[in-house]
Amino acid sequence: MRMRKLPWAEEYLQDAEVVIKDPSQLKGRWRTLVHGEKLHLEIGCGKGDYWNQMAKRYPQDGWIAIEKNVSVAGIAVRKFEQQEGDLSHMRFIWGDAQSLEEWFDRGEIDVIHLNFSDPWPKKRAHKKRLSAPAFLAQYANILSRDGTVQMKTDNSSLFEFSILQFQQAGWKLEEFSVDYRREPHEEDVITEYEKRFLSAGQPIYRAVWSRGSEEVAK
Repeated sequence: MRMRKLPWAEEYLQDAEVVIKDPSQLKGRWRTLVHGEKLHLEIGCGKGDYWNQMAKRYPQDGWIAIEKNVSVAGIAVRKFEQQEGDLSHMRFIWGDAQSLEEWFDRGEIDVIHLNFSDPWPKKRAHKKRLSAPAFLAQYANILSRDGTVQMKTDNSSLFEFSILQFQQAGWKLEEFSVDYRREPHEEDVITEYEKRFLSAGQPIYRAVWSRGSEEVAK
């Protein structure tokens, strides 16, 4: 169910300092802006719980979040602004991830996070999934040589689809779990959204891929 459009969100995002208004102007220079040891990119960050909490847990890294839905993007940025402390290692892009290669240079990102992405269940919409071939090609170009894509989802169909797409594109599967939270993972925060799935007994699927071969990056 899609949330109702929040009337204040668009103006709020346009005024927020953390929101990068023209990401293409920073292509190749993101690391100098956020000064992170590693540069993390969360695509489709929703209401921003993961972005905000992980950036707090790992302040030595740079954290960039992308969200195209104006309402949830507004909520994510509002949560950011309610935090205290040095948040200079965080930035936000209100936009569509189809433009990744316009915003980020080759090898600029170290970790891409795909958390509970829209499953786009109808077959004709599968090309919109964040693990569809067009997106994987962009990930390969913007990831560093040792970079990874980390995915979590509650949707088994999306997970199966993603495993196959990455495999067919030549990526190397580094980690795989069909019940990720059966063991504690202190390194990875559990958001309120994820807690709802866990309380309902829904397993969390997770996989991590690396570029594997140089063919992937071409």
